Amino acid sequence: MSGVGVARMAGIAAHRPRWADAAVAVGGVVLLYLVVRIGSDFGAPFDAAHAATSVSTDPARLPFYAACSVLRMFLGLGVSVLFTFTFATAAARLPRARKLLLPILDILQSVPILGFLSITVTGFIALFPGSQWGPECASIFAIVTSQAWNMAFSFYNSLVSQPRDLDEAARDLRLTRWQRFWRVDVPSSMIPLVWNGMMSFGGAWFFLVASEALTVDDKTYVVPGIGSYVAAATAQEDLGRVGLAIVAMVVMVVGVNAVFWRPLTAWAERFRTEDSASADAPRSVVLDVLRRSRVPDLFSAGMRPVVAAADRVTGIFGIAEYPLAGPTRARRAATATTTLVVAAALAAGAVEVVSFVGHTAGFGQVLHCLWLGLFTFGRVMVIVVVSTVVWVPVGVWIGLNPRVGRFAQPVVQVFASFPANFLFPPVTAILVATGVGLDWGGIVLMSLGAQWYILFNVIAGAGAIPTDLREAGRSLRLPRRLWWTRLALPAVFPYFVTGALTAAGGAWNASIVAEVVTYGSTTLTATGLGSYIAAATAHGDRGRILVGVVVMSAFVVGLNRLLWRPLYGLAHRRFSLS
Repeated sequence: MSGVGVARMAGIAAHRPRWADAAVAVGGVVLLYLVVRIGSDFGAPFDAAHAATSVSTDPARLPFYAACSVLRMFLGLGVSVLFTFTFATAAARLPRARKLLLPILDILQSVPILGFLSITVTGFIALFPGSQWGPECASIFAIVTSQAWNMAFSFYNSLVSQPRDLDEAARDLRLTRWQRFWRVDVPSSMIPLVWNGMMSFGGAWFFLVASEALTVDDKTYVVPGIGSYVAAATAQEDLGRVGLAIVAMVVMVVGVNAVFWRPLTAWAERFRTEDSASADAPRSVVLDVLRRSRVPDLFSAGMRPVVAAADRVTGIFGIAEYPLAGPTRARRAATATTTLVVAAALAAGAVEVVSFVGHTAGFGQVLHCLWLGLFTFGRVMVIVVVSTVVWVPVGVWIGLNPRVGRFAQPVVQVFASFPANFLFPPVTAILVATGVGLDWGGIVLMSLGAQWYILFNVIAGAGAIPTDLREAGRSLRLPRRLWWTRLALPAVFPYFVTGALTAAGGAWNASIVAEVVTYGSTTLTATGLGSYIAAATAHGDRGRILVGVVVMSAFVVGLNRLLWRPLYGLAHRRFSLS
């Protein structure tokens, strides 16, 4: 570091309170200790014979279980961010790869979490024989599958709708592909990425019970966590212990939002791409403490040589060019070869699937699943329509009013992050007492895990409307109807499409846990594809699991292709602010 830089940092540090340094340092040490302490239990010996009874419902264990769940959630978030950056960037920047990657993302989003678990649980346990890392990796992977797809769709949407002036600036400055990614692509996508990351984190809370109490092939594998605690208390019909878990969950969600998500959303405001800043930007006490401390500056200074080395090493990949140069003869030949290989692999896989289904479940199950899928499809569409009507106006109101947002955003985050299936035991008791069947009650349960995708994306879209455009609307004194139809709704429409697409996918996934609800000896079942897959997974019927997953994937991919993809195209053609 140059002498001028050292002097500048010393001058800034002289005006910063030492208590901020102490607070950040102590917080970092405590966090490191908790990670090491909890992580050491992940490698403990694993006894499959007693796995189902290894979680105690003693309330004294709740703090430890809550810490285990939080660590898994953040490990899953880290893996999801890596997947998002690689997969979504490839889909956005490689036009030929996009034709393959987007359908793959559609399929991955459509596969229910139990569809992944039926394969991965036994695989991870075999990969780490006799070690707790087997079920832990399976649990973390389940969390990743409930986070990654929404984040990937959001990042992809931000990249393909990136303002043209940023693209031109990246090429004029002759940035390398690595530099363009970190200095243009990620910063310009930061606000929607943070909001969708927060929403994905909330979606993973929803499946916490399913990811920590894994029932496959009539065997139950549990890992210590607040989700498995709730599963054990529910099996014992102990509403008091479930209530304690709900209280602990509220404290945990509020704490994570206050310490992590709130500072992150306030910090992301620096990446707004507009000429004028908001007069009332969101604030965070934790972020204020970090800014007053010298610890982040010292860490940043230590990372500068690493960043410079990465810039030099990645320079060999060439200057960023977008759109890419036209295909050469060699590229066309490679593309044709790859297409043939992929087509052959898909054909072989399809033949194997048909043969497997014919020898196990039988083809009659396909028609049965299609019939059941219509019931679940009806619930999904009701959720999307009602959530749109209710949450789009609310999201615009919150996103355009920072003062409201300071109060409303934490409340929304708590509701969105709270795992709704923690409420399933009391809800089951209410449904039994009132005589309301799960065919209708399942809509409410599914909506608890899906509706927030629309709200969070609309809030992010409204918050991303340039201040100049808002002020122009006020200066012109647009009538309320014109303001909605000409400014607000067109501006948030691309974000709404992303939210509606992921809300629909989330609703399909939520049907797995919302169409079958168990409380002690009482089990309520709704007619639908989700309950079909849940029952097949619990009994280890791989033929029916495969049929159910394939049919659900067909419903989701078909809906994406017939509805959401055309709306994506419309959003980019007519309603992009670039």
